[in-house]
Amino acid sequence: MTGVRFVALGDSLTEGVGDPAAGGRRGWAALLAAGLAPEPAAFTNLAVSGARTRDVLERQLPAALALRPDIVSVVVGVNDTLRHTFDLTAVAAGLDTAYAACTGRGALLVTACLPDPGELLRLPGALARPLARRQRAVNAVVHALSDRYDAVHLHARGDWTRDRALWSADRLHPGERGHRQLALRFHALLAARGAATGPAPSPEPEFPAPTRSARLRRLATAGTGWVARRCTDLLPHLLALAADDLRHQARGTTARLDHRASVAVTAALAALSPPPPDRRAPLPGGPGPAPVAARPGRA
Repeated sequence: MTGVRFVALGDSLTEGVGDPAAGGRRGWAALLAAGLAPEPAAFTNLAVSGARTRDVLERQLPAALALRPDIVSVVVGVNDTLRHTFDLTAVAAGLDTAYAACTGRGALLVTACLPDPGELLRLPGALARPLARRQRAVNAVVHALSDRYDAVHLHARGDWTRDRALWSADRLHPGERGHRQLALRFHALLAARGAATGPAPSPEPEFPAPTRSARLRRLATAGTGWVARRCTDLLPHLLALAADDLRHQARGTTARLDHRASVAVTAALAALSPPPPDRRAPLPGGPGPAPVAARPGRA
């Protein structure tokens, strides 16, 4: 594959936070771009820290489509769960629109489900569980829509994401090793689809690991700012969710909260427009699978 145009959309994970390099940030998408073809891809990173699904749809997507990409990554959703205004139906609708726009232009879509931020931050159980339900719900939507649009989908969660050596000082963003793992895993999935023909990214870091003092400085500066923003936005709402969680735990009715989250996923997916007729997999409750139309020019 030559002359590959790769555009990355999303939030701080894709922007490259946690992987500082000469001249700024690098991140998994830039590492992946170097191995998409024997010659480096024409790569544009439109991801912005703090972006939510709405930001990707309204601000990043139009710029991406103007570049006529061959491959588009859309990895977003964590910041949606960290807002008191979290609306799963709106997230599902935004992702569906973005995915449809990318694949409708003939681009190969790259997606990922993401780890639970409460677990990464090691929050107390009553605070972590509501965030975990939200992230599971977003991941369920991403799974379903990735099937709908025949995306290259990475399960960016599981045991390997619990390796603390992969994460930066803020505990929410990968360090260089983590970004390299993401790039390596995306590359393997793309290679299996014939969409990555260049060398796989190296798992070994290029730069020395940050010193303890550097990690502490990072945590005290960027980490403090992040906590302050969440304290004024999410924290009061999260405390109310935690209190509700504790009440259900005391009554032995926690399963009702999980069922409520599952119902929300079903409703969010059911509210979407029917999939295009040439997509492989329907949403739950939809018509039977239809054959996937071949992508012109794909290896």
